[in-house]
Amino acid sequence: MISPPIVRLAASLPVLVFPAIAWAQDQAGDGAETAAAALPDPAIFTVNNTWMLVATCLVFIMHLGFATLETGLTRAKNTVNILFKNVAIVGIGLLTYALIGFNLMYPSDWWVTNILGDMFAFGISAPPDSATGGYNAGYTYWTDFIFQGMFAATAATIVSGAVAERVKLGPFLVFSTLYVAIIYPIVGSWTWGKGFMATFGGEGAPGFHDFAGSTLVHSVGGWGALAGVIALGPRVGKYVTTGDGKTAIKPIMGHSMPLAAIGVFLLWFGWFGFNGGSVLSADPEAVSYVFVTTCLAAAAGIFGAMFTSWIVQREPDLTMVLNGILAGLVGITAGADVITPTGSIIVGLIAGVLVVLSVIALDRIRLDDPVGAISVHLVCGVWGTLAVGIFGKDMSFPAQFVGVATAGLLCFPAALAIFYILKFTVGVRVSRTEELKGLDLSEHGMEAYSSFQFFSNQ
Repeated sequence: MISPPIVRLAASLPVLVFPAIAWAQDQAGDGAETAAAALPDPAIFTVNNTWMLVATCLVFIMHLGFATLETGLTRAKNTVNILFKNVAIVGIGLLTYALIGFNLMYPSDWWVTNILGDMFAFGISAPPDSATGGYNAGYTYWTDFIFQGMFAATAATIVSGAVAERVKLGPFLVFSTLYVAIIYPIVGSWTWGKGFMATFGGEGAPGFHDFAGSTLVHSVGGWGALAGVIALGPRVGKYVTTGDGKTAIKPIMGHSMPLAAIGVFLLWFGWFGFNGGSVLSADPEAVSYVFVTTCLAAAAGIFGAMFTSWIVQREPDLTMVLNGILAGLVGITAGADVITPTGSIIVGLIAGVLVVLSVIALDRIRLDDPVGAISVHLVCGVWGTLAVGIFGKDMSFPAQFVGVATAGLLCFPAALAIFYILKFTVGVRVSRTEELKGLDLSEHGMEAYSSFQFFSNQ
């Protein structure tokens, strides 16, 4: 016989259990609604993802721009070598970014806490929802990887032009591998990976702002270029000592201005993806705004470089104007989203002036950069990043300065160390005979223009 207390307890179960079940169902329903709300609208997600893939294609085209620009601004006898380096760098950038760079650049909080766990993992395995997770859920993990991987390859490409016409192929590829696999993603993690520079100044402070990479991509490459030029020394015949003991600068002209011009326009075209894709969505107003500031800065760079070269060199120099376009593009890259159209014109104009003065100044201190990569990417990258603190709304100039300085304090010593280790072990420079013969024949055993006698001595 069942005791009365048990009967009373059994009788009360529906009263106790059913409200609990109803509460649990309500909570589950709330959780499902929250989860559903967290997921992006499928149509918007598709549009965002499609635009990010288009932007990736545009950034990829920039590699063709770099290849043709560097080829045009150097001598015909080194064309195959330059094209070979630019092809190899794309492979190096993507594979090393897949192996360690992506995980190193985008850990959970801070790269040091994850380096042992993530650095040696092949970092391309998507989360269950295939979205990018914590910092942006507007497109798939795979899209995020390939877009960021193109940026990684770009950083290494910048170095190629500065060391052109005298660097050994093998050591250069070793340098590119180490630099893009480790140094580039570490610097990127400080800001884009939510590291200490993203929150510089404390809670509520604007932190360091680099929208698309004036510092995180361009000056990283520029510091590597400067280190390479110092380690290699100038090309044979670039600086000649005169009878009175002074140094005369001998211009070494590029062999194809059409190729150089094509390269710059390809780069300008690709920059629509470089900056426009960095909105990280297909937001119509934000992307359109970035397109406008990007173009205005590039256009202003033309006139800054044109008038400066016309005044200083007494003639309008096409190569300076082409680099003026790139200077304006690099300059606005850090603040294309926060600088006004008028401000972007000022940034581009000053960048155009700076690139001309920098090219001349580097020549005078015997730093031989055949394509002006240091002036375009380092000098104007630094200028553009600092300009965010001057022209950007609610931005911090001290944070911008610290970000620029911190990147330089890691990148330049690291690049210099890699180059000098290679220099004193396997060597980084071809012999004088090989340099005069041309790297196409001495390094590759082929010529780019074997059927055209006009180019034989260029």
